[in-house]
Amino acid sequence: MKDVALKAGVSPSTVSRVVSGNGRVGQKCREHVQAVIKQMNYRPNTHARALACNRVEMIGLITPNVSTPFNGSIAIGVEEAAIELDYKTLITNTFRSPEAAINAIESFREQGCENIIIHTHSIDDVTLVKLAKEIKGLVVVNRFIAPIAQRCVWIDNVYGGRIAAEYLIAQGHKKLTIITDDKTARDPKDRILGIKQAVEDAGLHIPEERILFGINSIGNIEHGRKLARQLIEEKRDFTAVLAYNDMMAIGAINEFQDMGYKVPEDISVIGFDDLFICEVSRPHLSTIHYPIVEVAKFATQLSLALTNGDEGVIGKANMFMPSLVERSSVKNIKNNK
Repeated sequence: MKDVALKAGVSPSTVSRVVSGNGRVGQKCREHVQAVIKQMNYRPNTHARALACNRVEMIGLITPNVSTPFNGSIAIGVEEAAIELDYKTLITNTFRSPEAAINAIESFREQGCENIIIHTHSIDDVTLVKLAKEIKGLVVVNRFIAPIAQRCVWIDNVYGGRIAAEYLIAQGHKKLTIITDDKTARDPKDRILGIKQAVEDAGLHIPEERILFGINSIGNIEHGRKLARQLIEEKRDFTAVLAYNDMMAIGAINEFQDMGYKVPEDISVIGFDDLFICEVSRPHLSTIHYPIVEVAKFATQLSLALTNGDEGVIGKANMFMPSLVERSSVKNIKNNK
């Protein structure tokens, strides 16, 4: 910056104002300095700036695998919010390894990044509570931990499961079955709870043999296919399938069709998340909308509010509500004899 100032015949503070866009600089002076910057191929050193200001304008995102549609949507939300706030984004994949997640947190902190958004189920609650006490801008997405509720941004999974089941029941389906993720995870438990509430309120029942769990499942298309085939081969009695997420739902639809069953004519299917693939599947997938991008954006704003002391965001309700999206994968059988 001093070299640019010397060549341009201005002070380093003038160059700083031109580079940052802050402060008053005359138009002719600005254009002259910008021409010198271009001629000298000058690039601001963000690390040096961070050291000088004792502040890193960076958001760190830790996610299991950004290549999946759900995690990719989280990344989009974080980056969109970061761009609006003039921050840069660092993204690390953990591939469900708790050690990788902890290492990522330490790596971000070593770079001076205290604004960290983490999406993980591999780190236990106690560890995350401890980390939240140490890291001012740590925010957890897609998970609720009571002691740090103000640091969590999540959706009401119980309500999501309920409205999915209520919709199927309203379409005349009484024999429901569930294909879901690992039974130890919180999200599947909450969604199943909501489903059971709706079923019981309707005077119906889901036998335990109609709830199928993936083993070491990550809720993908292949697990959806596997559980759909199990439903057919074991001759489970059902008319509609509630899937843990859209990926499993589409896997199930593909397997049913490959086995000669039509969706929704023979079997109805509903998903959860409302990913972009819902509209390119055949049939288009009815699902529960998870406002993923909005959740990620709010998490980013909350992280910055925590580090900047912005009371306008801190203390607001962090739980988002899901909603039903009706497409064409569920058949109304109410009037069927």
